[in-house]
Amino acid sequence: MSTTARPLAGPAAVREAADVPSRLRRRRALYRLASPVSVLTVRHAERPHGTTVSNIGTVSREPLLLGACLRSGSLLAELAAAEGRFTVNVLDASQTDMARYFADPDRPDGEAQFAHWPWTTDPYTRAPRLEGGLAHYACRVFGRPRIGDHEVLLGHVTRTAVGEGEPLLSYAGGLFTGRLSPVPETGPDHRTGKESTT
Repeated sequence: MSTTARPLAGPAAVREAADVPSRLRRRRALYRLASPVSVLTVRHAERPHGTTVSNIGTVSREPLLLGACLRSGSLLAELAAAEGRFTVNVLDASQTDMARYFADPDRPDGEAQFAHWPWTTDPYTRAPRLEGGLAHYACRVFGRPRIGDHEVLLGHVTRTAVGEGEPLLSYAGGLFTGRLSPVPETGPDHRTGKESTT
């Protein structure tokens, strides 16, 4: 009886196979991070451009720096770096269509990209400032480091504007809206089961 010899898996292949479940666990864990949804806008050489970003946060309070994670080779990051300025438009729960539109790779380019959305020109960045939303940040580019498979666009906030509404959140790979319920300052301490007042 003849048998077909099979090559033995080397240590590297064994490690890679064993790592598959851990990679899936990490991905599922990342889906549990909720973050606000924003549209970043820029104008360079009279060409406006915007893109949806679901991973942005405060990097420093003094100076006030925001960091937006963008895919490597992002056009918005390139235009912002060339111009030196950009605008962050934090969306509210009513702007899901806007979030999906600026995430669509088939949307028009240039001015036509903003034809269906009311906006004004930010006096500092000259980029479109989309009407509505929870907040607007006019930023000077502070840096653009590449980290892993993304680049982080760092913005030094120079001007802000604040709106009203409920946030639009990215969570578990989708968009979520809803009314926020504040957590009371007193409640059970999960470590001890006792009431906590801190």
